[in-house]
Amino acid sequence: MPAATSRHDVGLLLLRLGLGMVLLFHGAFKLTHGVGWIEDILTGLGLPAALAYGTYVAELLAPVLVILGVRARLAALVIAVDMGAAIALVLRPRIFSINQGGGGWGIELEALILVAALALSLTGPGGIRVGTRASS
Repeated sequence: MPAATSRHDVGLLLLRLGLGMVLLFHGAFKLTHGVGWIEDILTGLGLPAALAYGTYVAELLAPVLVILGVRARLAALVIAVDMGAAIALVLRPRIFSINQGGGGWGIELEALILVAALALSLTGPGGIRVGTRASS
């Protein structure tokens, strides 16, 4: 395997691990605290409360698939849609704001997750993933 390909694959692995781990913590929080607060937001906007349960797919299942590199493009796209919805439905007021505690964009974490997920959905998982054999 050429050195450039190897660095490329390691870079994509790092992107997958970082994105997946960050989202798993969000998913674990929702698993232990529920999604009732998301249901309230959705119904307040005239949307079905059942959509809140999609966060379990986007923040638990999809990150595991991203980390493993299995169906990673689709899983990353699910994460991107989830973050886009979070920004549009919950974080709208912070889009043009600066965080008070040290500066930074009001939605910097969510925007970074969104962009990383979109990048991964475009690039794919790379060569280091479950179900692939290492070259000799």
